[in-house]
Amino acid sequence: MKAVLRRREVVRELLEERGELLVVAGLGSAAWDCTAAGDSDLTFPLWGAMGVASVTGLGLALAQPGRRVLVITGDGEMLMGLGNLATIGVQKPRNLAVAVIDNERYGETGMQSTHTAQGVDLAAVAKACGFGDARVVWRKSGLKAAVRALRASPGPVLVQFKVVAEKLPLVLPPRDGSLLRSRFRRALHGSDADSE
Repeated sequence: MKAVLRRREVVRELLEERGELLVVAGLGSAAWDCTAAGDSDLTFPLWGAMGVASVTGLGLALAQPGRRVLVITGDGEMLMGLGNLATIGVQKPRNLAVAVIDNERYGETGMQSTHTAQGVDLAAVAKACGFGDARVVWRKSGLKAAVRALRASPGPVLVQFKVVAEKLPLVLPPRDGSLLRSRFRRALHGSDADSE
């Protein structure tokens, strides 16, 4: 099946009317897509930490069990952290959801094919690791239901969105790690966060 979804449209839909949703944005295009949808203090973009978006989201979900946590990452980054899916499946955080924006390419290193282009099914891997809901979405007709699942279904949930492989203009989040950490903590804990 050929992908027709566009990555920025999917991410915009994921973040529309997000309220207090906590978001971890994976390295590279996922972080840029989240920023293009509207930079938010409740989004923590990862710079230079490939393979850790899903376990960063796991840690956040375990630390904040009363808050919904959404990880938005790419297929290349998720492939680097496949073992993370097993850890998440064992921990079973009910408030964690993972959206994989799968263009079947390593966008940061020259658009080489990832293993998902050869048939590796990340949703099937997540399901085998114990995710209650794991699916692949190829068409706009499945987008709304997938977004609802990521926002509200008991976790862990994973949706692999098959998107068109395209190079888009960069929309970069702030690069200062201290600033990103501080603003996220303040958004999460209020103005007293800096004194903790």
